[in-house]
Amino acid sequence: MAIPLKYNLRNLAVRRTTTAMTASSITLTVAVFVILMALAQGLQLSLTATGQPNNILIMREGSQSEATSSVTREALQVIKYLAGVAKDDKGEPWVSPELIVLINLPRRGQTQGSNVTIRGLGPAGPSLRPEYKLVEGRFFRNGLREVMVSRKISQRFQTCGLGDRLKFAKGYWTVVGIFDAGNTAYDSEIWTDANDLAADFDRDGYSSVLLRAADASALKRLTDQIANDRRLHLKPQTEREYYEKQTRFAGPIKALGLFIAALMAVGACFAAMNTMYAAVARRTREIGTLRVLGYSRGSILLSFIIESILIAAVGGILGCLLALPINGVTTGTTNFATFSEVAFNFRVTPGLLLNGMIFSVLMGFLGGFFPAWRAAHENIVTALRSV
Repeated sequence: MAIPLKYNLRNLAVRRTTTAMTASSITLTVAVFVILMALAQGLQLSLTATGQPNNILIMREGSQSEATSSVTREALQVIKYLAGVAKDDKGEPWVSPELIVLINLPRRGQTQGSNVTIRGLGPAGPSLRPEYKLVEGRFFRNGLREVMVSRKISQRFQTCGLGDRLKFAKGYWTVVGIFDAGNTAYDSEIWTDANDLAADFDRDGYSSVLLRAADASALKRLTDQIANDRRLHLKPQTEREYYEKQTRFAGPIKALGLFIAALMAVGACFAAMNTMYAAVARRTREIGTLRVLGYSRGSILLSFIIESILIAAVGGILGCLLALPINGVTTGTTNFATFSEVAFNFRVTPGLLLNGMIFSVLMGFLGGFFPAWRAAHENIVTALRSV
């Protein structure tokens, strides 16, 4: 025979102060867990969302990132006219030679700076990225030292607003546009003309080449042809593959989040355990009475575990609600593949909230099991004689 749930609810209401204190410790633990996981989730999603299925990114053989790669102008001419390269509306090869440089910019409201990626684009660069959208100003013009800044970088760094002037290379560059890249990795970049950037940094070649394959079969043929051409010494891969490889840098953030959450969970479990032990001590005669009325030890064990889980569930719900406003907030960290700033949004997903609730229930179960075991194994006579 199971003990009615209203018995547990009544006891939680009677002990509202200790219930609230225990729930609050679980609330904070779950909130920290969800926030740290939302940080890692946002970083991972911004990278995995980057890239078109038929886009091929070509870098120097052995390079781990565009920032350490180089592609000669001669190699570009070979790549452009390979069979299987898609054509744009003008009938030109859909190819963008690109140059990557890093500059250090101070964050807004701080003196501390961070490396920001400047990407020099070929004329086809924006059209190869359909997630790109101009939100303010206009597109940069060639030969005039003009740049476009992503909205997230504009919000996070000084002198990156519309009309501001950035000093790097051989002079000042004017911010003429603000763009949005649809929460992809390109939201962490500044864009300008590749040839203008090459001239100012005295570069003879490019960092990489981005091209669109005509179809899936052409994608495979182009990849194999470029990789096997020993004249080029280049490494082709799909754009998505390149950015998915960088998601491994979200791993340490997840590991840190789990470590901190585990430490806090230990404290929360002890808080739940102390609460339930106190409940057992105060309700010894009740426990004896329940046994006399015919309730089994298993029913009493289950009842006290449910009570502990109810406290934890309340804390879990409050913790998820506390973390929810962080969803969509922009932050940034260093991408250790490129050693540059990567800006992204916290992403509190339904799956993450579910994990937070599971985490809270687990803490409630662990915190309530041993007190519940003690309650279930109280001697009936001793329990009835207790004051």
